[in-house]
Amino acid sequence: MQPVRVGLTSEEAAERRAADGPNVVAAIPPRRLLGRIGRQLADPLVALLLAAAVITTLLRDLPDTAVIVLVIAVNTAIGVTQEVRADAAIAALDRLAAPQARVVRDGDDLIIPAADVVRGDLVRLEAGDIVPADLVLAEAERATFDESSLTGESVPVARQATEPASAGTVLVTGRAAGLVERVGPNSSLGRIAALVASARPGLTPLQRRLAGLGRILGVTALAVSAIVFGLGVLAGQPIVRMAITAVSLVVAAVPESLPAVVTLALALGARRMAHANAIPRRLHAVETLGSVTVIAADKTGTLTENRMAVQQAVSADGRHYRVTGHGYEPVGSIHPAPDPGGALQSLARAGLLCNDADLIAPVPGHPDWAAAGDPMEAALVAFAARCGLDPHTERAKAPRVAELPFDQSSRHMTTVHRLDSGEHLTVRKGAPERLVEGDLLTAAEELAAAGLRVLAIATATTPGSVDPVAPPPLRVCGLVGIGDPVRAGAPATTEAFEQAGVHLLLITGDHPATAAAIGAQLGIDDSRIHARTRPEGKLDIIAGLQKRGEVVAMTGDGVNDAPALRRADIGVAMGGGTEVARQAAELVLVDDNLATVATAIGEGRRIYDNIRRFLRYALTGGLAELLVMLAGPLLGMPLALLPGQLLWINLLTHGIPGVALGAEPAEAGVLRRPPRPPQESVLGAGLLRGVLLGGAGVTAVTLAAGVAAQLAGRPWQSAMFVVLGLAQLGVALAVRARPVAGTRPNRWLPAAVALSAALQLAGVLTGPLRTLLTTEPLTAVELVACAAVAALPGLMTRAFRGSAG
Repeated sequence: MQPVRVGLTSEEAAERRAADGPNVVAAIPPRRLLGRIGRQLADPLVALLLAAAVITTLLRDLPDTAVIVLVIAVNTAIGVTQEVRADAAIAALDRLAAPQARVVRDGDDLIIPAADVVRGDLVRLEAGDIVPADLVLAEAERATFDESSLTGESVPVARQATEPASAGTVLVTGRAAGLVERVGPNSSLGRIAALVASARPGLTPLQRRLAGLGRILGVTALAVSAIVFGLGVLAGQPIVRMAITAVSLVVAAVPESLPAVVTLALALGARRMAHANAIPRRLHAVETLGSVTVIAADKTGTLTENRMAVQQAVSADGRHYRVTGHGYEPVGSIHPAPDPGGALQSLARAGLLCNDADLIAPVPGHPDWAAAGDPMEAALVAFAARCGLDPHTERAKAPRVAELPFDQSSRHMTTVHRLDSGEHLTVRKGAPERLVEGDLLTAAEELAAAGLRVLAIATATTPGSVDPVAPPPLRVCGLVGIGDPVRAGAPATTEAFEQAGVHLLLITGDHPATAAAIGAQLGIDDSRIHARTRPEGKLDIIAGLQKRGEVVAMTGDGVNDAPALRRADIGVAMGGGTEVARQAAELVLVDDNLATVATAIGEGRRIYDNIRRFLRYALTGGLAELLVMLAGPLLGMPLALLPGQLLWINLLTHGIPGVALGAEPAEAGVLRRPPRPPQESVLGAGLLRGVLLGGAGVTAVTLAAGVAAQLAGRPWQSAMFVVLGLAQLGVALAVRARPVAGTRPNRWLPAAVALSAALQLAGVLTGPLRTLLTTEPLTAVELVACAAVAALPGLMTRAFRGSAG
């Protein structure tokens, strides 16, 4: 075949570039910083805190204003930073594209930036080149393309003249030339970029739940505060004092430290995940994993190694062998063990000789063995090594003297080798139906049904030279079944997901038979397998699951996975995959091990449990403060607590102890319980009932202490102040986790409670604080009595506490 020489002129290329634009993936306009900040501040809970900060500023309550503003600033900064990083997914497509291309212009071969390729350009490709734009091949000599990053297919695809070659794929073997049909946003990469851009993730389950909670808390706090304000004014209290009291109640009822608690819990979880080889790219993704109900896993590179390997072999004598090993590493094992110099070694030697590939040893920065050439032929080289043969020695003993390259019509390749004896060895490998019959053909059908790519190999030894086009009669050596092996530990991971109540779906671009075989090895039934799936099809699958109320995690490593990774509730990318997939995902697995996701799910559930734990503690105290202020006037206490006293209690209870709750260890059996129902409120599963009972208990002991002190002629307001604060701190200890035996406890919480309790007592024991808080001193006996009464709600909470708060 004569090389194609026709190309564009420079003038034609310039006109088309002006008309179509550069051959780059279209970038979406970045969001403005103010818009990003506004999106963060629109959260209902944050908006309520902003309103409280404005009011406290107008009332010159500067300490509370400073605390509220600090929490808002930190939360907003983290949210904006993570959003900016997530938007890098589109930019990563540019880095994937070929940086340069070889084209024919004005009759000459030129190397130009890939961005300057235009429609109609003639592009030349050699083995290893990235296709710079969508082509229609005009020339293809033994051309096979690695399309796994776009389609998920593990096996390189042979392409002939007049067939397409997509942008972003890689020419593995042979050479090719083609005319550019589509560039930039119209190319395969461009269409995937559009899918990624349109698949922006929404709010995480936690963000949706907290947004709803924020609206409820805001309305409730404002309504109760208005009632307290009205009751106080009617009782003759000054309007200004009651206004400050109402604002103080709003701040007390709303857990303004919740964003800080969430941020700390997520940050600690992110650090733990990083130690377990899972790097969260968005902080809220840490918790989202705990809510996942379905994992949609891409097969290639996720559940399988994305490296071709001989997995089964059948020798000429009909014996079946199972072959194991890691990737292209030239070591492994054969079961049953073959006889040295026997039929299996003859099969492996023939496959090694009729072969153009080689293996690349590990080097710094690339710790794994790699394939040089066609991955299927590299699998044959590794197979020969696993059978005890030295590839270099065997090839040196039988140099190639003639060959007939693989042809799509004949579906086989033939080589001729000169032996030391002077004889010639002819080797042919190809489709089984062209080379074998009888029992071996039946065995080939069985291997194919198991999802393997089957090659038959035959040989002949003759004294004279051989024409590879018309070789002598050949004797079959046997069959090899080549596939993409399941990752070690993947079946156990599937079982772990099932125990955790998470369903695993297998999504792949591979043939249904291959997908079914992989599913059988993993223990996944056919109803959870989706084969021959295109990128847009993955989006449809995920959207359908989400419409049914599922929380979906998508795993993948290729460009074709990027839109689905972005659309899922949480995208999980393999660290060894493409940069596009990593940028589109919220979680990156450094070790490429799906089992790490199970560990991360446990961490996500721990975080969600701790957030609920804090909510039970904080809302119990907030409810108690509201009820005390409402019930006080009915018991002859016009203003049960002063604004400064409320704010002091709020500062001590919602501050360090509340944040420390975010560091509690995981509950026992966290991965042996089903995930939270996606539609369940953050206050569901008994948490609201616990808050109501706990709030009622704290209210009861506080009012009881006040009434008793009032009847005894003692400072009832100071007694209520002490009991209300200490009772809330007791609840903090009561909602602690019940971890697995031997788990290191959270030492920060007892220390934080002790410090806050000491400061609470200091409010009635030290002169400066008594002046600041308008309290009166209590005797030692009275303080002991207050502490004893305050412990009751915590003891009851611990005794009757439900799971995870």
